[in-house]
Amino acid sequence: MTELPLSSDPARAARTISDQDTLRTLFDLGRRVMSVLSLEELLQTIPRLIERLIQFDAFAIYMLDASGTGLHVDYAVGYPTGVAESIRLAVGDGLVGLAVQDRRAVLVNDLDHEPNYKGYVPGMRSSIIVPLAYRTRTIGALNILSSQRHAFTEKDLAIVRQFGVHAATALENARLYSQAAKDARVFETLLEISREISSILDVDQLFERLAAATLKVIDYKAFAILLLNPQTQRLEIKHLATPYGINEKVTSIAVGEGLTGYAALHREVVVTGDVREDPRYIELFDTVTSEMAVPLLYQGDCIGVLDLSTDERDAFDASEVEFATLLGGQFAIAIQNARLYNELATNQSRIERELRIAQRVQTALLPQEVPSRIRGLDVAARFDAAREVGGDFHDYLDPLANQLVVALGDVSGKGVPAALYSAFASELVRSRTFRKRYVSTAVTPSTVLQAMNTILHERGLLEMYCTLCYGLFDVKRRTVTVANSGVPYPLKMTPAGDIEWIDVTGVPLGSFPGIEYDECVIPYAKGDVFLFYSDGVSEAMNEAGDEFGREHIAEVMHTQRGRSAREIVDAIFEAVVAFRGDALQNDDITAVAVRAL
Repeated sequence: MTELPLSSDPARAARTISDQDTLRTLFDLGRRVMSVLSLEELLQTIPRLIERLIQFDAFAIYMLDASGTGLHVDYAVGYPTGVAESIRLAVGDGLVGLAVQDRRAVLVNDLDHEPNYKGYVPGMRSSIIVPLAYRTRTIGALNILSSQRHAFTEKDLAIVRQFGVHAATALENARLYSQAAKDARVFETLLEISREISSILDVDQLFERLAAATLKVIDYKAFAILLLNPQTQRLEIKHLATPYGINEKVTSIAVGEGLTGYAALHREVVVTGDVREDPRYIELFDTVTSEMAVPLLYQGDCIGVLDLSTDERDAFDASEVEFATLLGGQFAIAIQNARLYNELATNQSRIERELRIAQRVQTALLPQEVPSRIRGLDVAARFDAAREVGGDFHDYLDPLANQLVVALGDVSGKGVPAALYSAFASELVRSRTFRKRYVSTAVTPSTVLQAMNTILHERGLLEMYCTLCYGLFDVKRRTVTVANSGVPYPLKMTPAGDIEWIDVTGVPLGSFPGIEYDECVIPYAKGDVFLFYSDGVSEAMNEAGDEFGREHIAEVMHTQRGRSAREIVDAIFEAVVAFRGDALQNDDITAVAVRAL
């Protein structure tokens, strides 16, 4: 086992992390740890990432053995040579064993008076232990140690618990990946089958290939594909290959009935070594003895069942069950792809027509001009979607006299899902902004972002989020108040060409509950220009992989000094297109310019 030396930088000891910085760091670390599939690399990465949040002197990742009764150290930092490799703990033994047994996190700030502490690392005084839970089971624990008493706080414990959720999933994913990589036969066979079936879009031809592909790895006598009819909740036999003849009396099976119905209802593989001893069995062929039913799961939904049977008793062993489970995942994707292709081919003209309508609707939802009662500001915007519709949005709103709100948002993803989410987010901006007209409580840029974050998070679309820059221009006071939740920093340029980047940001909306957002107030004078833009501008890439970036934005702004807002945004877009050249547009692009008159 390789041990990773800890950083000795004295600046670490003085470093403090704000709540928002912590959340942003957790958000980043969660993505990083989930991107590592090599188990060895992941074990080395986890303590490095935790070290960005919490100071410690020793660290260990304990994992449960196959029986689920014992713990061993898979990776350690700061342990004496040879100690970590020899550690074996029963579940319930020591602080780590108790934490795993009770499935609870532990914070101890005086180990000298803790009778359950196992002193594997001399001189340690404080400890945080967080069980690693993957779905419904515990797979191990993180143990963080410090030589200082009272080194850790409840906040540290909460941080490690949150990170532990990502770490547990990453470890399990890496374990499964490593296990599959070690079995060359599984890997090569799945790769071959995947290549063979991925390009087949005719459903009947696909079923024939699936039967042949399965026979390469599992010795069966009868093969059947049953697909779920959502309206009738019955599994309909779509393909049957058997030497036993065909039972024409049974063409479908209700979900929950028989071995196949049970597999579909409970979404689990069903294996029986002798169907005559299983009361769930529905007799189709009197020669069948062993049967295996594998649910075909696509994005969590059961779309059908793969059913294999043979006349031998106890014919399917654990490895064949694993093969069938893996094949079931491949088959579900191939079947769904073929079905979707046929549906798309049938409805292509309708889809194209609806996309054109959606494009017009999205364009109509964007503001066409500044509210008529606003004077003293020249405003212009431009939007270009990477696809037919996009996830960027912007708006101009006048909540009160002499006030103009400029909002620019960017939703994760592209296409129709992003467009739907952005339409909802855009309406939230409007509704929260116009509350100023009807409520006595203060409605500020930061409170608008906080309210939107709460609403979007409660919707439970955790795979999607929204970044938003919200600027409130007070024409009378000649100030702009800005709050930001992840959009690239907007800029202010004076008539002399001096540029100031407005450094205010926050966690993307919908990512975490209970977030508070900062805001800043910036005065402006006649001739000052503000530019708000999405990351499609700053992160536009040319064929060499270079980004457009701030430098190019500043250059364009300098060339447009004294120009109108419309000329400025047009110049930004023209510069991005010229910089990109023949490279594809991979992101939506939005820019809003506001010029003080």
